Amino acid sequence: MLPLKKVVAGFALLAISFFVQGAEIVNVAQKQSVQNAREEYLSELLTRALERANYPVVIKMQSVSLQQQRDLIELDKTELDIYWSMSSPERETRAIAVKIPLFKGFIGKRVLLTSKKNVGKFEGITTLAQLSELSAVQGHDWPDTKIMAYNGLHVRPLSNYQAMFTLTSRGRIDYFPRSFIEVNSELVANAQSNLVIVPNLFISYPTGIYYFVVSSKPALAQAIELGLKKMQNSGEFDTLFDEYFAKDINSLPFTKGHTTELKLDNPYF
Repeated sequence: MLPLKKVVAGFALLAISFFVQGAEIVNVAQKQSVQNAREEYLSELLTRALERANYPVVIKMQSVSLQQQRDLIELDKTELDIYWSMSSPERETRAIAVKIPLFKGFIGKRVLLTSKKNVGKFEGITTLAQLSELSAVQGHDWPDTKIMAYNGLHVRPLSNYQAMFTLTSRGRIDYFPRSFIEVNSELVANAQSNLVIVPNLFISYPTGIYYFVVSSKPALAQAIELGLKKMQNSGEFDTLFDEYFAKDINSLPFTKGHTTELKLDNPYF
């Protein structure tokens, strides 16, 4: 991952290059929580995509509360132009989805966080039927919750994000699925807990995090798509992704030839 200082400096230079007379102002939703690698990557990727598309804008990051984040699917009712989110049929009817998976499918690859004392429960699990005998936790309004339930997994929905880590750490929930690209930063944030990654076992399902653009700005959505495709074709997309996430992905406790991937169906994608 790039050092935060370099990332911020890069954003500043790009912002200056975009700040031209009469440039369109674009308001982008930003979580109020401390920025992590995922959020920094999505911000930089967006800025670069618009630059590659030669679409001059002034990007303004707008902090949103947790409650506001739940209302973002209706961008038309806010003063925001863009947010990023995991796709769902409902979200794709409320805003323009730029259908390029921003994490190259890794958002649908999920390690299983568990407490140290519960690791033994996962030994010998090779089927979804076996995993369904254990309890998982997910956000009550997350698309993941429906996906897991559709596949017969036992999921407890919660609205408090931090409580999901706490309950899992205490062993009251057996596991908490987290994506390959975010789990390491979450373990750092919960360093005093008993959380560990279950080795050599993970679940996966097809899904993607997209940029969503307010329906009144189709030209902006088209520019983002054009810029992302140019970055994909030039290799810049892959290079940026690897700078942020390759090290963390490669450090996961999965031994080649000895790891079980349990594939889930996703009828909502």
